Amino acid sequence: MDSPILDRITNVKISSVTVPLPTGISDAKVLTGRQKPMTEVAVLFAEITTDAGLEGIGISYSKRAGGPGQFAHAREIAPVLLGEDPSDIAKIWDKLMWAGASVGRSGLSVQAIAAFDVALWDLKAKRAGLPLAKLLGAHRDSVRCYNTSGGFLHAPIEEVLDRATASLEHGIGGIKIKVGHPDHTVDLARLTAVREKLGDRVPLMVDANQQWDRPTARRMCRAFEPFGLVWIEEPLDAYDFDGHAQLSATFDTAIATGEMLTSVAEHTQLIAAHGADIVQPDAPRVGGITQFLKVMALADSQNLQLAPHFAMEIHIHLAAAYPREPWVEHFEWFDPLFNERLDIADGRMHLSSRPGLGVTISDQARAWTTAEHTIQS
Repeated sequence: MDSPILDRITNVKISSVTVPLPTGISDAKVLTGRQKPMTEVAVLFAEITTDAGLEGIGISYSKRAGGPGQFAHAREIAPVLLGEDPSDIAKIWDKLMWAGASVGRSGLSVQAIAAFDVALWDLKAKRAGLPLAKLLGAHRDSVRCYNTSGGFLHAPIEEVLDRATASLEHGIGGIKIKVGHPDHTVDLARLTAVREKLGDRVPLMVDANQQWDRPTARRMCRAFEPFGLVWIEEPLDAYDFDGHAQLSATFDTAIATGEMLTSVAEHTQLIAAHGADIVQPDAPRVGGITQFLKVMALADSQNLQLAPHFAMEIHIHLAAAYPREPWVEHFEWFDPLFNERLDIADGRMHLSSRPGLGVTISDQARAWTTAEHTIQS
């Protein structure tokens, strides 16, 4: 019996790209003094080419700090990719993980692996001639989407209202605003203004970015109940699984969390503790699509809702493959990095027919590149 004809990885290029933001971004972590306003996002691109001439594009990212570290770790472990069959994605993930296992199996180390993993899934879908969602097995061709980028705490409420209105006119289906202001009356006033402006039928979410203690979280969740929110996000520290579980059991409004967790193991703890009604994994943060699919299967097994964090160019495909109707988060920050745009209409983000992730790296991304490295066999 003839052996199958296998492809091999022959070239790997990584790039560190700094994406500037139009203005400094502040959420509750800034107002509590724990962080400075965010002025840029560091993006890690991986481009993997095979002997057959196929190419996959992968992306990871870091906010405020960690970009150079991700690039350095990716550069150090990238040589293990050469000569591998790109179809063996799970095997390659393990190989990359063990190449840098002394720095752990979560956090920066797996976020560097994520760029390679996403590139391999992009390549595999391109080989099949399918959008990634179709390769995975889509349950739908579009996903509900909501905007976050217009609702940060640094923006005056008039700006928040204007941007929310513009998002809805653009076809986005829901609005999320930041809360967690040290003066809780400010949160209530801003939320009241948004709800009055948008009306009761527009899906509305809030995000406290982990800045409440348990008594404050209980008090604020109770105060927010009359607003008919879709969810209250990260009311407590991301690792306070029991505290989130208590809020979920006490209040009618759904509790959402998970974006800051950086491994499947951490998500397993969250779900086992019943710490979320809506799980918010982030594929770049947990190590890529291979690991995200494990979180997704675990969430589905517990009948949980899914709302992936950030990185909509990746998460549109993963959300489309989730059995229960999910949400995808809309940010326009990465738009300049790609030549293509996602189609948004009627409250939903629509899959394109382009194979793989359906994006190509733009000239602007190349211009914003601060470091790059290529290895080849």
